[in-house]
Amino acid sequence: MPEPAPPFKSVGDFIRTQRELMSLSMRQLAGLAKVSNPYLSQIERGVYTPSAQVLKGIADALDMSAETLYREAGLLDDSVERPTLTVEDAIRVDGRLTQEAKQALIQVYRGLIATQQPSADRATPSRPARKTAAKAVPSKALPAKAKPAKAKPKSR
Repeated sequence: MPEPAPPFKSVGDFIRTQRELMSLSMRQLAGLAKVSNPYLSQIERGVYTPSAQVLKGIADALDMSAETLYREAGLLDDSVERPTLTVEDAIRVDGRLTQEAKQALIQVYRGLIATQQPSADRATPSRPARKTAAKAVPSKALPAKAKPAKAKPKSR
């Protein structure tokens, strides 16, 4: 069976796609990544393969991990097992969040996960039984005062 083609032809193709997704011009990305506009153009066209340092600057400018760009550039070996980072781990190591914010996010995340997973100990809510229409009672049986009042029309 033939191996599926990679989604991107080169690291430059990947960078261009990410830049376009962020609605950045080449000049804007070059400025954020601290590289020249012509050099970024050559990287995107596949003329040059950027160094790890340049990739790190581009990754920071695109607000993504440098590891992702390194992998796309072929600088990381995918065959090596790496410990996977869970959502909770990512929250815990995020330096932008306070300790209270981290705890709150983890609690919300756990709550969302718990509601998404069927649990054996949590009973599946059954559908309420349908109410059957009550048999009509002759109006003679009701006292004159007990007749239901007519609903008032809603004003808009």
